[in-house]
Amino acid sequence: MQRSDQRESESSVDDILAGLNLDDDESAPTKSKSSSGRLGGLFSVRTFLVALVLSIGGVIVGGAIPLIGFIGNFLGIAMAGFLLGILGSNRRYVEVGLAGAIAAGFAFVLSTLLSVFAPFALQLLADYGLAIAGVGSVTGALAGLVGHYFGRDLRDGLTREI
Repeated sequence: MQRSDQRESESSVDDILAGLNLDDDESAPTKSKSSSGRLGGLFSVRTFLVALVLSIGGVIVGGAIPLIGFIGNFLGIAMAGFLLGILGSNRRYVEVGLAGAIAAGFAFVLSTLLSVFAPFALQLLADYGLAIAGVGSVTGALAGLVGHYFGRDLRDGLTREI
């Protein structure tokens, strides 16, 4: 049995997320299944777009921190996943993982392109671009998934009755 103040805080968070359309509830009477934004019940396009924007923002903000370098990119992606995990009531591992992979893959390729002298960077990307993007994508997906897991775990701990 939940306390009344706990139910009120959960409903306010769910109201905020309903406004952002992060949690696509197919049982809602005002939505039809075709307009819910979910593909096969596994993937929500709206949540993916929000996760992608947050991940790109995390890469930009995390990369701007001076002393930690590119590790800040992954911390930013993890924080984006954490934010979606703590605010959303549904699991969104697919969306967060894919958004983290895309954001980190592009960040790795762009940082390689901008950090090396242009003719060498183009040759480096021509030779090893797929490997560079692959390493960035895998680590970005892992960072997003770990952040989402810890966000969901904290949400579960905060909302669980003692």
